[in-house]
Amino acid sequence: MELSIVPAVSPDIDPAFPLHVGGKIEVRPTVRIRDAEGLALAYTPGVGRVSAAIAAHPELADEYTWRSNVVAVVTDGTAVLGLGDIGPSAALPVMEGKALLFKEFGGIDAVPICLDTKDVDEIVETVVRLAPSFGGINLEDISAPRCFEIEQRLQERLDLPVFHDDQHGTAIVVLAALRNAAKVTGRQLSDLRVVVSGAGAAGVAVSRIIVEAGIGDIAVADSKGIIHLGRGDLNGVKQLLAGDTNTSGYSGSIEEALKGADVLIGVSAGQIPEEAVASMAPDSIVFALANPDPEVHPEVARKHARVVATGRSDFPNQINNVLAFPGIFRGALAVRATRITEGMKLAAAEALAGTVGDQLSEEWIVPSPFDPFVAETVAKAVSAAARAEGVARR
Repeated sequence: MELSIVPAVSPDIDPAFPLHVGGKIEVRPTVRIRDAEGLALAYTPGVGRVSAAIAAHPELADEYTWRSNVVAVVTDGTAVLGLGDIGPSAALPVMEGKALLFKEFGGIDAVPICLDTKDVDEIVETVVRLAPSFGGINLEDISAPRCFEIEQRLQERLDLPVFHDDQHGTAIVVLAALRNAAKVTGRQLSDLRVVVSGAGAAGVAVSRIIVEAGIGDIAVADSKGIIHLGRGDLNGVKQLLAGDTNTSGYSGSIEEALKGADVLIGVSAGQIPEEAVASMAPDSIVFALANPDPEVHPEVARKHARVVATGRSDFPNQINNVLAFPGIFRGALAVRATRITEGMKLAAAEALAGTVGDQLSEEWIVPSPFDPFVAETVAKAVSAAARAEGVARR
């Protein structure tokens, strides 16, 4: 389908355009070559001795190349921000931005790779062949349900972390925020009944991680209503989700499920009417995370909910993936993990929730992305979990 996207603001006056001139990242050397002796060490003949050693002992590549501290940020441009399927070239500024965040917040080098194919087999094969150059693979902005298969197949074939941030980064930050929101309202996760609006990449991952964390009950809705095993229109991913959720047997509309619910988590573009939020339980929690237009406006949600979070930076409690992925990869790379396990994700969420500390309040359930201790704290928890689960190589 041909897209027609017109900038909302003229490039002549929009300050984002000058910032992007020439791109937002570059490659810089970590050593300097100032004379013939240095050239002989950094390149031939010195480099040949290093390459020969790696050929004999491949694990040395993690020590004598950049691989142990570099991540590939891979996309096909099919689900970019709120723009949808805009293709690989238009996705490149976003992938550059992701690489910038890896460096700024996690001290990790990252390379944006935008693939000119939507074919699952081609994407998997391409990434597998590129993998020897990287310590981890961050999948980004790949549409569902293809993203689930791509991640699974890559992790099966590679012995390095493969992480689809739209799924798991979102899920980890949501779980951390939900832990703290429950604490603010004097409850445990096991006390909460949750309704999730959206069954795409983020919705599925959020639902799975909060089930794993011990949520009381959860119902998930897509555009056709609550997902349950009685529906005949579910794809394989949603069928599995239906089997793991909705123990109370809800069916019908999301508005019906929200009556008396403790938590609404919105990860879709669908709008939630105010009367549905008003029908929720006392001291309710609303995470309306769609960007730029939340499922319910936070000012409306605050009329009825005790704790409100969004995906936007202009309201309190921003659920931002940058709180998670730099520390997760920092921790995984530090121990040369072969994968990122569910236990590592849960550990990341618990550590992230704990960084709020004494600041915890209704309007401060997650830390600032600029808190210098966030990535470090998450990284330590992820490394410890990787060792405990036997996926660490150091």
